[in-house]
Amino acid sequence: MRKTMSAAVLAMGLVGFAGAAEAKGCIKGAVVGGIAGHAVGHTFAGAAAGCALGRHQANKRQRTRDEAVQPAAR
Repeated sequence: MRKTMSAAVLAMGLVGFAGAAEAKGCIKGAVVGGIAGHAVGHTFAGAAAGCALGRHQANKRQRTRDEAVQPAAR
């Protein structure tokens, strides 16, 4: 019980230091990754990996959109 409470207090303290994050792609990826991870017993690891993958895909889509717009602007 003491370890759980310590971990919760530490996590809540670290939330205060977190800066503004862009969640584009992360939330949907975290949900999908969390569900897939839960199926194999690793919910939080799946959510973290899903968030990273979702963010990567969102960045890739944004680069593609930016490249498509730039030639038209010239």
